[in-house]
Amino acid sequence: MREPQHDNPSPKPAPKAVVGRLSLYLRQLETFARQGRETISSSQLGKSLGLNDAQVRKDLAYFGQFGQPGLGYRIADLITELRTILGVDRDWPTALVGLGNLGRALLGYKGFRVRRFHLVTLFDNDPRKVGQCIEGLTVKHLDDLPQTVASEGLRLAMICVPAESAQRVADQLVAAGIRGLLNFTPTALFVPQDVSVVAVDLSVQLEHLAYSVHNTQSASREAGDIPAVS
Repeated sequence: MREPQHDNPSPKPAPKAVVGRLSLYLRQLETFARQGRETISSSQLGKSLGLNDAQVRKDLAYFGQFGQPGLGYRIADLITELRTILGVDRDWPTALVGLGNLGRALLGYKGFRVRRFHLVTLFDNDPRKVGQCIEGLTVKHLDDLPQTVASEGLRLAMICVPAESAQRVADQLVAAGIRGLLNFTPTALFVPQDVSVVAVDLSVQLEHLAYSVHNTQSASREAGDIPAVS
């Protein structure tokens, strides 16, 4: 389905926005597959996500030539390709650091395992939590990081500690061999170039949402669609 590209064996990483849309394409394609559909066009895929067909084709073009003229994309094949590109065609053993309210909530989320991210070890520095068994996993002390990362083959970790501890914990994780951090703290982390960080700040997302709603309402008032509140 995809033509190999031999002229550029080491392509530059795709922009983050493109990678983000690949995840959306994958989920939508999986939905279509469950509905029994076998093929789809770039126009149909884009429309289902509020995108135009040119955007879909441009995003996929970062990784090769997909589909067939007049036929579109074979959904099963494109799902396989996208899973390989995103690296989710395999299991990812993952560590979770910080067993506060958020950490425990994430531990109970079943969606990670569906996407092949398996929480296999827990860490916390609180002596009251170390040694506890939560969701079938024993909480370990951060001092056990190097040995556990090596024995479990860990490369990913989620950070759910207090903001003032985030950088120190990140440094420990990186030193132990972790190369991907999902940061749930409202703190920017400084890591080596070969380590990837994705920040998840829920308050920032709410601010973006508030901005969108506020400006939509303001535009509607200017158009006379919503009466001003005195």
